[in-house]
Amino acid sequence: MKYKLKGLYEFALNSFFPVRCPYCDIVIDPQRYACDECSKNFPEIPITTYIEGGYRCIAPFLYKDNFAEVVKRFKFHNRAQYAKALAFAIITALGSAGTDLDFDYITCVPMHKEQKLNRGYNQSELLAKECADLMRTKYIHSLEKYKKNQVQHTLSGAERRKNVKGVYRPINKEMLKGKRVLLIDDIITTGSTLAECTKILSKCGCSDICCAAVCSAD
Repeated sequence: MKYKLKGLYEFALNSFFPVRCPYCDIVIDPQRYACDECSKNFPEIPITTYIEGGYRCIAPFLYKDNFAEVVKRFKFHNRAQYAKALAFAIITALGSAGTDLDFDYITCVPMHKEQKLNRGYNQSELLAKECADLMRTKYIHSLEKYKKNQVQHTLSGAERRKNVKGVYRPINKEMLKGKRVLLIDDIITTGSTLAECTKILSKCGCSDICCAAVCSAD
């Protein structure tokens, strides 16, 4: 009875709020993450970059053209419903890059509580939770952004590195010891934010850290 009710609820939800392709906005099957036409434009090879500390960062898309617009809508224009489709693209890219997907935890770059309140959600957290759900892996809040800083996209590369110093701290160091962690963000630009977060996670004793995002600027 429980599963029947869930099925009826999902049917009603999809009837009133049909699933749309985040890349072109046409209605698609609820089990799909993109329409056929947009899927044809996905890069065959994921973008791989390395940040300070030698950590590998994987992204399915370059931050340009339609993919950049999708992230902007997701991040700034209340399109939280894009999270699952974009998470699927991240996981697909990780697999294509030969990443071992057997992570102990999936986590995200945190947002300051005031910024999160103003936006209504942390887009990186939504991505990480959807990745965890699709991969059947545990999501955790590993880091806290306890100091408010300037918005990164308004700064130069050198300013970004300075801007993120000392704004994050671990929530539970013991939980992270010896664990393989996947750290999720929305965009990889200079890598300064991810580098600062991986440095903290490494000090907490993580055995391995991999980073991923929807788009890479490189």
